[in-house]
Amino acid sequence: MSPDKLLTGELELTGRITTASNATFLGNIGEVSVVYKPIAGEKPLWDFPHGTLAHREVAAFLVSEALGWNLVPHTWLRDGPFGEGMVQLWQEADPAQHAVQLMPTEQRPTTGWKTILHGQDGNGQLVALLHEDAPELRRMAVFDVLINNADRKGDHILAMSDGHRYGVDHGLSFHDEPKLRTVLWGWVDDPITEDELDGIDQLSHALSGELGQELSKFLSSEELSALAGRCTELHQTGQFPAPSGQMPAVPWPLF
Repeated sequence: MSPDKLLTGELELTGRITTASNATFLGNIGEVSVVYKPIAGEKPLWDFPHGTLAHREVAAFLVSEALGWNLVPHTWLRDGPFGEGMVQLWQEADPAQHAVQLMPTEQRPTTGWKTILHGQDGNGQLVALLHEDAPELRRMAVFDVLINNADRKGDHILAMSDGHRYGVDHGLSFHDEPKLRTVLWGWVDDPITEDELDGIDQLSHALSGELGQELSKFLSSEELSALAGRCTELHQTGQFPAPSGQMPAVPWPLF
């Protein structure tokens, strides 16, 4: 379907995702399946300006595109049955694949996974939170640092049948104060790869041009300046950051 049709074609709602924190609907534009989150359905938050979550979701897509990593499904702003909101192409994840898992500690695999934390379940059994040790997830972890993602839950990562991994639900991002909360802490202090540095440099350069102008429609000048600063800092340190400050390191719930 052409971009014009995605912007102007009739958005027909087919269902609602009731587990979402804000109003979230499934729908179709012609034969294209989409997710629709109207601004009018956003609940007020104490630490993010009201009515800006949809804008931040679009900004996250634009940054993903600038990095060249295809981490976020195509996302745009348009009118819908409940007013203007974020619309995103629906991605059907493979239910047999999981990028993040919670499992009994003694069953942890020895290779291919990173252990993030240990705890106990409701029965007192020792459990561990793990995520894949894969390039796709490394890039997503870098992306989360750059956009200052405050809500990277385990089920905000869609594991596709072809091995690709998409990140969704980026409304709590781009704050100008440090708020990184994520389940992707497996590479703390590891060096950033040349490929990852190239993506960061590409984003940093784009921010001073057309991308920066486009993002200014969705983010404040302070938030844009903070984004540029995170690009510079991550390139200068050359390694994944560790949790810092008073904020929890992981979101809750984890999934």
